[in-house]
Amino acid sequence: AAAPRSDLDGFYEMGRAAAFVRDGGFRKVALQFPDELLADAVEVAGRMEAATGAEMYVLGDTTYGSCCVDEVAAEHVGAEAVLHYGPACLSPCRKLPVLHIFGQQPLDVGRCTAAFRELYPEQQSCVVVLYDVVYAHAMGELEQQLCPEYPNIIFSRLVCGDAPGPAGPGEERKFGRQFSVEAAGGLQDCAMFYVGAEGLALTSFMLTWNCCPFSSFNPVTGCGRRETLNVNRALMRRLYLVERARDAGVVGILVGTLGVAGYLTVLQHLRELLCRAGKRSYTLAVGKPNPAKLANFLEVDVFVLVACAQNSLLDSSDFYRPVVTPYELELACNPAREWTGNYLTDFRDLLPGACAHVELPPAVPAAEAVPDVSLITGKMRATHLCGPLTSELPPSTTLACRDQTWALAEISPAASFLESRSWRGLEQQLGQTPVSKAVQGRRGIAIAYENEGCEQ
Repeated sequence: AAAPRSDLDGFYEMGRAAAFVRDGGFRKVALQFPDELLADAVEVAGRMEAATGAEMYVLGDTTYGSCCVDEVAAEHVGAEAVLHYGPACLSPCRKLPVLHIFGQQPLDVGRCTAAFRELYPEQQSCVVVLYDVVYAHAMGELEQQLCPEYPNIIFSRLVCGDAPGPAGPGEERKFGRQFSVEAAGGLQDCAMFYVGAEGLALTSFMLTWNCCPFSSFNPVTGCGRRETLNVNRALMRRLYLVERARDAGVVGILVGTLGVAGYLTVLQHLRELLCRAGKRSYTLAVGKPNPAKLANFLEVDVFVLVACAQNSLLDSSDFYRPVVTPYELELACNPAREWTGNYLTDFRDLLPGACAHVELPPAVPAAEAVPDVSLITGKMRATHLCGPLTSELPPSTTLACRDQTWALAEISPAASFLESRSWRGLEQQLGQTPVSKAVQGRRGIAIAYENEGCEQ
């Protein structure tokens, strides 16, 4: 819900935002609001201009998810910095300095504490507290209430951008959160407690840390519960999509972000991966994907969405073709990557130098490749990788003899798909229609042909 007009200064942290603009010496600043907060945009921009003397530009619509910083729209007006309001995925940006102002949504700390005690009656429980960013302002008070009773409780911290230095032993850095686990068994011995409503953020947490039992407290309803989402069932659905990606001959790479650092690198990584796997790829920029948009590309067998960690898990049950994540495509096309039970939603973990990067194995000759059977179609498929791309182009093999007239046809998955379509229209029936002599037709104009008077 939109903030009350009387509390704009507190809700939008005007003082902190103005200090950020003044200290940075910015003269043009872009303000990015989600749809539910746009009603306050004009007044917030006016107050910020009066407090800082800088020009404020409101970004009316975001190209992709509103949780990501829209650096492209900000650069259209020559902005030197971005003030991002509302919920955020905290993905690191590429160019512009960003200040996140989440909006201080109310949290009943007393009810949240009571719900935590009911869910975890054992005071020696090792519990990691995660939370939606809009409740970050109340975590200090909640920590004061729970830490004296629960010595093994761990509160995560928000990290905007990349944290300096490598992660230490037992330290977790994911989704803009950072926390350290000192238990002997690591996260295996910990439970997770999430403060926030059900949504994509909680789903991503549960899939990533699927070894931990989850509970949550919804500040809107004031109720705590043990999360009953069957993670194994969700993982089975995602692994089914991996099998669909293995069967695919044509893959569409959907650009779902232009602001998250490393998105160009992962696009190139996916193109090389698909080329080595013998699959044809097309890169598509369609903004926010929906079933109607993607149904225009019928020749594509499966889509892979390159987006932030929150928006990558797109429910494609209503789509004509499935939509997978970069990690799922790697599981399908990289024989060296095996399923270990750890699910990755941040595509930056797959890049060279990252913690979960797996190099492609050497190419295997087609004669030595071990055939595989599709679990969906039951057909045989090759699993070997082609050789890497070289600067010297090999002789073209995309042209082949089509029939005995020696006509040439280009072989590609898209062309094969279009060739399989059938069309019915006017039939020529060559050689079947009897030949007749030419006769003279009507002469004149349509309003009065020459022979009309004779007929009458």
